[in-house]
Amino acid sequence: MDKLYAPKTIKAIKDKHGFKLSKSLGQNFLTDKNIIEKIIEGSLICDKDLVIEIGPGVGVLTTFAAKEAAKVIAVEIDKNLIPILKETLKEYDNIEVINKDILKTNLSEIIEENKNQSISGVKIIGNLPYYITTPIIMKILEDGVEADSITIMLQKEVAERIKAAPGSRIYGAISVAVQYYCSVSHIANVPKEVFIPQPKVDSSVIRLDIRKEKPVNLISEKTFFNVIKSGFGQRRKTLLNSLTGIYGMSKEEILQILKASDIEPSRRAETLNITEFANIANEIDKKCKSFTD
Repeated sequence: MDKLYAPKTIKAIKDKHGFKLSKSLGQNFLTDKNIIEKIIEGSLICDKDLVIEIGPGVGVLTTFAAKEAAKVIAVEIDKNLIPILKETLKEYDNIEVINKDILKTNLSEIIEENKNQSISGVKIIGNLPYYITTPIIMKILEDGVEADSITIMLQKEVAERIKAAPGSRIYGAISVAVQYYCSVSHIANVPKEVFIPQPKVDSSVIRLDIRKEKPVNLISEKTFFNVIKSGFGQRRKTLLNSLTGIYGMSKEEILQILKASDIEPSRRAETLNITEFANIANEIDKKCKSFTD
């Protein structure tokens, strides 16, 4: 098989199989070898790793991963790509293709089934469709999938929001949520011109190293995420106003909670770090517990 990332090869594959790119599935195929190599290098794949790839397309990234990993499992939602992948990946005996929707796939089950003495790590990689980037990331993290990292290409704007620090205009709920579960590393910026078809925006590659230990101690993760959602749901409001009503609490009760958390009521959610969100959540849980004692 010629270089899979070459535009002429992708065109030949499409013509041979009568394949039409799906806008609804956000299909954009990468054509730049340097970027592909940066993704593989940035994902820190080694020969003891099981790699799970989300959305292999025609197998461009898959083949590079297979050269480094013990095994690659590629999860592809588009059934029309399965015969193409059988052809493009036929030279590799360490690749398995699964025709499933990643949002309906039990990755923990797949990892458990493939664990053996030759595999010691799990890396997740992929070029994610822009429209479901956040649901895919959060599903993996909230499901507690036992992977070491997630190295993904995604819309540059979303990557910037994920990496954002407190006080930034783009710091939001997704920043806090992902940084609670992971440490974030920037791998590369990817111009829109290196895709077929060309998307309207540039992309970035980031690696999310999944934390073995969370950065804060919580009484309840549910309360923590509810506080984040409430705070950023009305981000122009002060914390006193945006949190009033959470768990049926009055403004006076929220004032007491903020005081106990050593946080000024006039602050806004975008100024809080993870520890401060955790302090508020824990104070709310203590207060809720006192109602039931």
